[in-house]
Amino acid sequence: MPVSRPNILFIVVDDCGYADLGCTGQTHYRTPALDRLAAEGIRFTQAYANSALCTNTRVALITGRYQYRLPIGLVEPLRWSDRQAPEMGVPAGFPTLPSLLRGTGYRTALIGKWHLGYLPRYSPLKSGYDEFFGVMGGFTGYYTHIGDGGEHDLYEGEVPVERAGYVTDLLSERAAAWVAAASARPQPYFLSRATTTRSSYSPATTAASGFRKSGHLSAASSTCWRAG
Repeated sequence: MPVSRPNILFIVVDDCGYADLGCTGQTHYRTPALDRLAAEGIRFTQAYANSALCTNTRVALITGRYQYRLPIGLVEPLRWSDRQAPEMGVPAGFPTLPSLLRGTGYRTALIGKWHLGYLPRYSPLKSGYDEFFGVMGGFTGYYTHIGDGGEHDLYEGEVPVERAGYVTDLLSERAAAWVAAASARPQPYFLSRATTTRSSYSPATTAASGFRKSGHLSAASSTCWRAG
């Protein structure tokens, strides 16, 4: 009998500190779904991100190479003002995790934050993803959906779209629906669910139900409740 291939859900949480999950000691809020994943799976307690910043980490994760091998991996992080600079993105057609999986028959999608180059030269659809719904730049307002440079930043594929709602909920609800639909198909899937943490820097934009005592919203907590 042919060996079935696993479905892959890859969650990347911006600014998630070591003690931001219940399974690592957090007590101000609960993360039951992620705690269950930790309890039923394998925890790598001495695994470290390759970088402390979002763009650089993403370059390494998507390419499987040290981020500094690409010019975009040298910026810390990619900023709106640098969007037109040469090579400020993952080159279209460059081998990536989603493109390699798609080449073996996987359906691929990114729901959440991209931040690896701006349109029209770069996008998730040019780097191996079949579908994209989310944020092209480094952040977007949780309710306003205004991102880098003061421009609207919420996309369906490569087209800006208007959606009413709190962006973490919009993204997580889309991801849950996408997984439900993909699970009904025989084709294996690879879904990247990448959060954005604009609320960590702008407490006024956070959902009241997600406040920590410090006034910050935990992206891990919000993602967990939607995933659970």
